[in-house]
Amino acid sequence: MTDRVREAVFSSLGGRVEGAVVADLFAGTGSIGLEALSRGAAAVTFVERSRRARAVLDANIAAVGLGGVVVAGDVEQWLDAGDGQFDLAFVDPPYALSLPSVESILGRLAVRMVEGGIVVLHRRVGTSPAEAPDGMAIADRRRYGDSEISRIVKETS
Repeated sequence: MTDRVREAVFSSLGGRVEGAVVADLFAGTGSIGLEALSRGAAAVTFVERSRRARAVLDANIAAVGLGGVVVAGDVEQWLDAGDGQFDLAFVDPPYALSLPSVESILGRLAVRMVEGGIVVLHRRVGTSPAEAPDGMAIADRRRYGDSEISRIVKETS
């Protein structure tokens, strides 16, 4: 996600970041989760499978000094195994990840979100848009250059 897109995303979230418990899935170097921490998120869990990306992520977390928990592993397995709840989640999968895989992740993530929680999904423009899983709704979908950002909200009961 480019700096411009990341700034637009965080501007659209406004005060929802402050005090939030955040999941940064497919965290890469951690730029999204670290931005959340710098804007007042209470906690961020970074999930990344790539050993090389995790090395950079660990260095970035240490350099920024705002904390965060790094999980080394597969996003789907982590979602299935965990029991924490999140106010905000960022899903920035590799562009090559298939639509069914992305939608499977969103379905698994839905049960881990608090009511009213927000999932921000980053996809490449031109790929088939992901549908919201049961219990969630697409609140907004915007295009920024070659990026498409969907904001998906957990419905309240």
